[in-house]
Amino acid sequence: MRIVAINGSHRGSKGLTQFLLSKVAAGARQAGAEFESVVLAEADINQCLGCQVCRSQKSYLRCVYEGKDDVLEIFNKMRQANLLIFATPVYIFTMTGLMKRLLDRIYSTGDTNDLQLSRSGLFFHHIDSELCSKPFALLVCCDNIENETPRNVLTYFKTYARFMDARIIGTLVRKSGQLMRQNELLPDGNSNPRISKIYAAFEQAGRELAISGKISAATQRQANQSVLAIPFLGLLLRIKPFKKRMIAHACSQYKKAAPESQEKGD
Repeated sequence: MRIVAINGSHRGSKGLTQFLLSKVAAGARQAGAEFESVVLAEADINQCLGCQVCRSQKSYLRCVYEGKDDVLEIFNKMRQANLLIFATPVYIFTMTGLMKRLLDRIYSTGDTNDLQLSRSGLFFHHIDSELCSKPFALLVCCDNIENETPRNVLTYFKTYARFMDARIIGTLVRKSGQLMRQNELLPDGNSNPRISKIYAAFEQAGRELAISGKISAATQRQANQSVLAIPFLGLLLRIKPFKKRMIAHACSQYKKAAPESQEKGD
């Protein structure tokens, strides 16, 4: 099993996205799989120009940037994988520009004049199935706790899967990223058990991808669980007064934790 993860974080290997991918990678490697993370922040990726050179007879299905940046190398790694992981933080309610820039370059790999039906019955066109139709898992992270925050990313990749004849084999949505970083340890210096369980679930997701090629529903629930140990949190988050109290509490905690220079706006 060869797994290739595409990390679209602007923070590259220093962000939460790569940290969570490292957990998945650890589990996958324990189960005998090869795992590679492609960090887009460290790659040279030109944006699609819509120039149509890839539609010309001379350069049919070849991008004008071929050999001039890293996209062909990344695409070849994706072609050689058994399955993919698209990993991105949420930036302004969608995937990062880095991730979208890479996906836009897929345009040069398909013949838009060769009309076809996708397996789900959608009008589309010829695609490079070795590149586009790989089964893939999603890893989406954000600081917000609202379900609405990652919705656009999830919807995009559901649509991508239907048009590209690709199968989604797991969805890991890690909200409350900042809370995880702030509360990874309890006041006594021990690991927060809830966060430890989340990290363990990400490792388990890697093992399952390596062994069965998909992430079980139980592991997804464990990995996606709330960091906040508040009963009926989902229902409470529909109540504005409760949300206002949460904001007030969070602001007071932030002020206590902030250094004096930060409180002064330095």
